[in-house]
Amino acid sequence: MSRHPIEALLRPPVELWSMWVAFATAAIAVLAPWALMMPPGVAYGAAAALATLGLIRGRQAWRVIRYQRNMRKLPTYRLQASQIPLSRRKLFLGKGFRWTQQHTQRLRDTIRPEVQHYVQPGWLHQWARRKEVTWESTPMLQWLALLLGTRAWWNLLAPLPAVGGKPALHAVEPDEQSVWVDIGERVGHTLVLGTTRVGKTRLAEMLITQDIRRGDVVIVFDPKGDAGLLKRIYTEAKRAGRAKEFTLFHLGYPQVSARYNAIGNFSRITEVATRIANQLPSEGNSAAFKEFAWRFVNIIARALVALKRRPDYQQVRRYINDIEPLFMEYARYHLDQQGAEEWKAQVEALAGSINERNLTPALRGRNRDAIALMRHLQAQDLYDPVLDGLMSAFKYDKTYFDKIVSSVGPLMEKLTTGNIAELISPNYLDKSETRPIFEWMEVIRRKGIVYVGLDALTDTTVASAVGNSMFADLVSVAGHIYKHGVPGETENTPPTISLHADEFNELIGDEFIPLLNKAGGAGFQVTAYTQTWSDVEARIGNRAKAGQVAGNFNTLIMLRVKEMATAEMLTEQLPRVEVFTLMSVSGVDDSSEPGSGVDFKSRNEDRISVSEVPLLTPAELITLPKGQAFALLEGGQLWKLRMPLPVDDSDMPESLAEIANEMERTYITNDRWYRVQEPWWTAVADVDSSISREESADG
Repeated sequence: MSRHPIEALLRPPVELWSMWVAFATAAIAVLAPWALMMPPGVAYGAAAALATLGLIRGRQAWRVIRYQRNMRKLPTYRLQASQIPLSRRKLFLGKGFRWTQQHTQRLRDTIRPEVQHYVQPGWLHQWARRKEVTWESTPMLQWLALLLGTRAWWNLLAPLPAVGGKPALHAVEPDEQSVWVDIGERVGHTLVLGTTRVGKTRLAEMLITQDIRRGDVVIVFDPKGDAGLLKRIYTEAKRAGRAKEFTLFHLGYPQVSARYNAIGNFSRITEVATRIANQLPSEGNSAAFKEFAWRFVNIIARALVALKRRPDYQQVRRYINDIEPLFMEYARYHLDQQGAEEWKAQVEALAGSINERNLTPALRGRNRDAIALMRHLQAQDLYDPVLDGLMSAFKYDKTYFDKIVSSVGPLMEKLTTGNIAELISPNYLDKSETRPIFEWMEVIRRKGIVYVGLDALTDTTVASAVGNSMFADLVSVAGHIYKHGVPGETENTPPTISLHADEFNELIGDEFIPLLNKAGGAGFQVTAYTQTWSDVEARIGNRAKAGQVAGNFNTLIMLRVKEMATAEMLTEQLPRVEVFTLMSVSGVDDSSEPGSGVDFKSRNEDRISVSEVPLLTPAELITLPKGQAFALLEGGQLWKLRMPLPVDDSDMPESLAEIANEMERTYITNDRWYRVQEPWWTAVADVDSSISREESADG
């Protein structure tokens, strides 16, 4: 750091003159000491001193030359995936430096008009870019245009890397270093903001690569279903020797995807209805219909669990459309549990005595056995909360019932149509199906790697419903780990679960917020990626709640953004600093004393003024080159980063078919799913008072 207020690095490297003079004089002192009228001993000592001076002045000149060269074109920074550094205690983010007042000062200096020829490419470079386009279609000059456009060491007029932006933002510090973050900061969660195609996915690949090699549980949510990201994750899992721990769930490729029951695992039975109802609109009159839908889905879920059946979308859809079969099945099960032998004969007699004309309008056209079961149960002096709910739903008029649950019908239709239904409503008893069924607790227990591709470009509604259900499931799992730890693990320390959510504005909902502010104690560390913060606010529909989400991210990494409000999320957290401005002052005064012999006085002076400016402005974030970012790390320290550009990896599979073929060899059939953990319904016994302890213990 210079001890002078004004560094003046954007100037001719005048140190070269004194360097050459010092080297030339040192050479003369060695070769011809007599020319300097020195004895050899003195001349050699003087030559050493002059050579040292030349080296010092040369180093100073090289600093100026390198600084100005980087202003026009930064050196390329590339790393293969296998070359990414790994530490058990630190997380590597790329190369960079801590941004201080000095860098704000240097950046301000680059906008002065008189220094633009040091900052912008020279006229010869600009001529080459014009001729590269002009000669592209000229028959005799096409080869010359091709040479001018080639990026190679021998091409002095090579085009700049296609990263755009303002190179000066990183060139203001020529001595960059590797940037590491303490791994303990990850639990505070990380937010990555950046517009389209500026390097978010590359940063995600770099972070995921380190998490996989470190042995973490890695869960990646990718709403778009990026094939490149999927191939990178699988390649790194294979390279780390964890290919057998990799699980692929992809709505866009059901033929190679594992299966997952989005509502089959829960801590409280009410979670099933909440996960489905949260996908429904809740504005205006829709709020009442959402509550009705929640109630009836909850009735269905409670009955299924009491019957020791795992809830799934297919069953919910079936019984939402017609709850009568479920009522009859549970009523018979309940009566069998009571131990009475004569109930079948009594119900049969009641069914035979039913007269259609004497029935209420709501019961006309109903199954006679169902009506007989209802009347028999009403005559009993017994109370069962599940049966009471089913009976109340059964007594509704069919037309009225269809109206109050109409909001959930289209959603269930989307979730249970086509091949996707087999993925999110798996048949556990189909032994011919080889695609595995995974559950989050089992994934965490075996320290697995899961890629979740939701194919949101094809169907946003289904992607959002499945993604939010997975988040709700993860919150439930986090609560279990926080209270009881991982089943089968003797260590008290929770596992490290690295969750990466790309385009998380497509996924965020009420389920995501508790995952941020409560799951850290269970070992969850979330890294969320999105384009603008307005996307998150629009998705949530509540500015205050969006601020609540933002307040849970302790680390902020911001690539190039195009929205001012998003840029201000970072800049408004920074202090203001003082910068120096050099002002030249010239003046002439006429003499007022004719006899003094002085006709006029002139003066020339440089004045340094001080002004207070922001440490960083939104305009600088909008002009960031691709692959570069500003980051608030470890308690609000501002760092300037650049990530390594990708390099073609020979280990990467060329297509998803190769991944599918390799995964088929490691798939296990679903007839082993029950061996990885205790039966799922045993967890229900003590968490929902609506189901008796005896019924749950039987499961």
